[in-house]
Amino acid sequence: VLEQTGQSFRVAADPLISNDDESSSSLQIEDVTAGSGDATAQIGDNVTVAYKGTLDDGYEFDKASKFMFLLGAGDVIKGWDEGLIGMKPGGKRTLVVPPKLGYGKRGCKPDIPGNATLHFTITLKDLKKP
Repeated sequence: VLEQTGQSFRVAADPLISNDDESSSSLQIEDVTAGSGDATAQIGDNVTVAYKGTLDDGYEFDKASKFMFLLGAGDVIKGWDEGLIGMKPGGKRTLVVPPKLGYGKRGCKPDIPGNATLHFTITLKDLKKP
């Protein structure tokens, strides 16, 4: 049986994870290139990105030269929905996503093990306001 809290699900028999551990849930964001223009990515925007995702050991589990999604809609991991806010078109950013904002203790088999910290390099290629 699954239990839902907001957008999160857990197996009913699993222990609750405390929200008090700030260090395990803090997203690390570093702007590599600022981007240009006045527009910045906000919740509700349609964004197009290029990205590469790796694990702590450098294993590349995914990449794409063109990936589109609605920011803040839950279409991607929480680390992305939070980590892309404020980016400008042409901007490049690195994200270090803790498990709580990624795929959690279950991971995403076969490439992402449980409790994996995810490293992304993301370039905002395009931004469309609603």
